[in-house]
Amino acid sequence: MARNGGFPGGMPGNMGNLMKQAQKMQKQMEEAQEQMQSATFTASAGGNAVEATVSGTKEVTKIKIDPEVVDPDDVEMLEDLIVAAVNAAMDKADEVSQQKVSQITGGLNGLF
Repeated sequence: MARNGGFPGGMPGNMGNLMKQAQKMQKQMEEAQEQMQSATFTASAGGNAVEATVSGTKEVTKIKIDPEVVDPDDVEMLEDLIVAAVNAAMDKADEVSQQKVSQITGGLNGLF
């Protein structure tokens, strides 16, 4: 009953190829995750007044503040600059992560 590459004698040719491709993609995804863990992303706000660095795992690793923007009478502006810089750095991390996944999966994202 296993004619034309049916299941009882083993996987059909197309299924075998799909399994190999899936294993290759899984390995590539693991490599991409490792690369993201060691990557850093830096962004600034307020004309470089505040600079934030985040890791590829989205942890804030560094905040740099130009002393000239520290105004005790306007702490809210400094807080806003910090938030903007951190969000921009996180966006960079997301963008690179999505690019890596897209490169690995090609057009498969629309299938799932």
